[in-house]
Amino acid sequence: QVQLVESGGGSVQAGGSLRLSCVASGRTFNSLNMGWFRQAPGKDREFVASISWIVSMTYYGDSVKGRFTISRDNAKNTVYLQMNSLKPEDTAVYYCASAGVISRYKEAYRDWGQGTQVTVSS
Repeated sequence: QVQLVESGGGSVQAGGSLRLSCVASGRTFNSLNMGWFRQAPGKDREFVASISWIVSMTYYGDSVKGRFTISRDNAKNTVYLQMNSLKPEDTAVYYCASAGVISRYKEAYRDWGQGTQVTVSS
């Protein structure tokens, strides 16, 4: 089992930036595929981005493509989500998760963090 702890959430005005971090423990990090998801009140959990453990291939949800960047630092067991040009519709709880396969589907991810709140005001 992998333990995941997110940080970096907060409140920001539209157009601003935030960087989320997720530290993993309990398993060799550089063999994990990592993903970020988000969930707004009353909505399903939505795929944001994922990064593979092999050559760090990245994938993005359509709503964040070009604004968000996922990256990882295997030496620090950490995955990041750099969020730029934030919009009010980006407001949600953001979760990181780990999986044995790279995927945009939440069902593929076994271990989840507790989430961090991101609020974007207009």
